[in-house]
Amino acid sequence: MGGKDSNFKVVYRGEQLENYQAGGWVFFQRSKQCGGGFWLGRTYDDCFWLELERPTSLSAGIHYLMELDSIRARGFEFDGDSHLF
Repeated sequence: MGGKDSNFKVVYRGEQLENYQAGGWVFFQRSKQCGGGFWLGRTYDDCFWLELERPTSLSAGIHYLMELDSIRARGFEFDGDSHLF
């Protein structure tokens, strides 16, 4: 599963997700017969919400999460040069 300092967990084929955090990111590995790759989504008490519309590689999924964190960190920056009209 994911490392202690990572913000996601990885569940490989044949494993189970023992504990989850509501809203936490999880990669579920797909079987090779189905094309391999990982499903990326968030866990909640009543569902697993897919984030991407198709399976992804683990490295591409991690890159997606890093970009998402970067965008979230810059979300409250004020740009005084922007104009509405």
